[in-house]
Parts: sequence; C-alpha cells; structure tokens
Amino acid sequence: MPHARQHAHVHAQTRTRERRRRLAHEAARLMAEGGMRDYHQAKLKAAQRLGIFDDASLPRNREIEEALREYQRLFSGANHGEALRVRREAALRALGFLEPFSPRLVGPVLEGTADANSAVQLHAYSDDAEAVMRFLDEHGIPAESRMRRLRLDPERSADLPVWVFGAEDLSFDVTVLPLDALRQAPLSNVDGRPMKRASATQLQQLLANEEISSYEAGLGR
Repeated sequence: MPHARQHAHVHAQTRTRERRRRLAHEAARLMAEGGMRDYHQAKLKAAQRLGIFDDASLPRNREIEEALREYQRLFSGANHGEALRVRREAALRALGFLEPFSPRLVGPVLEGTADANSAVQLHAYSDDAEAVMRFLDEHGIPAESRMRRLRLDPERSADLPVWVFGAEDLSFDVTVLPLDALRQAPLSNVDGRPMKRASATQLQQLLANEEISSYEAGLGR
C-alpha cells in the first residue's frame, strides 16, 4: 500500500506539472497573439479555455514569461528581433531626452518580451511629481495622464503619476518616481524581485553586445 500511495502521489505531481506547463504556454500565446499585458488576466483566461481550475496548476508569472520568450522565438523570429531593436534604439534616444530625470528603461522592451504593440516603458525620478509633465509641455509633447501602483519595497506601495505620449510611431510610458527610489528598483509584478532596469549607458552596451552577436551569427560562428 505505501508503494501504491507513493506512485499515486508522483503521478499527481507529474499531472500538475504538465497542467502548469500547458497553462503557461496558453497564457503566453494569449499575450503574444491577443496583445494581453496582464499576467494574472492571461493566466485566468488560459485556465478557462483549457478547463483547468485547481490553484496548484496555475503557473507563476515567471513561468509564463519564459513561455512567452519561447513562443516569440519560435513563431516571431526575425520580426520579433527587429521590433525589439527598434524599440530599444528609440528608448536610448528617450533616455537621452529625459536625462534631467535620471531615467531608466524597464519592462518588456528591456526584458526582451516586447512585441509590435508594446510601449517603451521608462522610469523618471523627481520629488516634484509635475516636473516631467512641465518638461514635456515645454518641448511641445502632448501627454496623457494616468496613475500606476508600484511596490517600492516589501512594506511600501505608492500610486505614481504616469505620462503616456507618442513619438517615432511608438508609444512611450513614463512613470515618475521619487528620487530616493533610484537607490532600489520597485518590485516586479512578475516575480516580486527588484525590477530589471537600465540607464542609457547600460542600454547602449546591451545594443552593442546584440550587434556583435548578430554579426557573429551572420558569420556562422
């Protein structure tokens, strides 16, 4: 009997892992094809579509992100790489433009999961919440006002101003954080760890490394 129970337990674990994998890939497909941006929403919709409702089978956001990378690599190929490069180069110019606010690139464009619908997400830093709005206005850039809730650390969350505007046929999304948030990035809604972010110098290095990798791949190395 103990052997039979152990076998049943292993079988149940295997089945749960397979369901998590299926749900992660379906959620990734919904995000890639349907333009969904919210991991939780994509996860629940995938569960509904596949008829899987037990909590143990729900994948973590990081599992969905990995499945999304795999999906884009398999089905988008060169188109995905081109869309990503265009957005990263535009982000570099935007970081230079917003230099007075110590800006950082964050989100899908930096993470590598951006698609043709992704906005270029930036963080700007100022203790004057209206400073970025005035700066954009001075440069004749109309921007739409929004709010976004971010977890600054495990104990603190804040509703922060966001300015959304268009440039170079792309959408830019700039969240304004207090200056002391420069010391540590807000927590990611994907895995709860500090967000990955890049300064202009770091993004320039990333683009240079990618150009070298692309050149070497073209040589057949």
